[in-house]
Amino acid sequence: MAAVAAKNTAPEILVRKLLHGLGYRFRLHVEELPGTPDIVLPKWNTVVFVNGCFWHGHSCARGRAPTSNVEFWQRKIGKNRERDSRVRRELRKCGWRVLTVWQCETKDRLRLARRLTRLIAKSS
Repeated sequence: MAAVAAKNTAPEILVRKLLHGLGYRFRLHVEELPGTPDIVLPKWNTVVFVNGCFWHGHSCARGRAPTSNVEFWQRKIGKNRERDSRVRRELRKCGWRVLTVWQCETKDRLRLARRLTRLIAKSS
């Protein structure tokens, strides 16, 4: 698991390129914020997390847990989900809007671009 990238993953880079192409400017991996969000849009007071479906227990086909070593994976993914929830609460308390983009959502770029534009525009 040490070989699994936490930053600059392919889905994250795709989201960054989309946002940049739409004219949004942002900062990356701001360590001063809870959870070190993948993308921070300070002008819109919005943070974006780009989550891998498997690692964060998404309800899509990619989010299915393995059938071997079930207890380990349930515990691991459960802790990730609890941490995600806690971090979102902390960020909201600090006045940030929190968007989560799932790995499976990056397959349809046009739909993702519309979603990001709509959600970020709401916060301005």
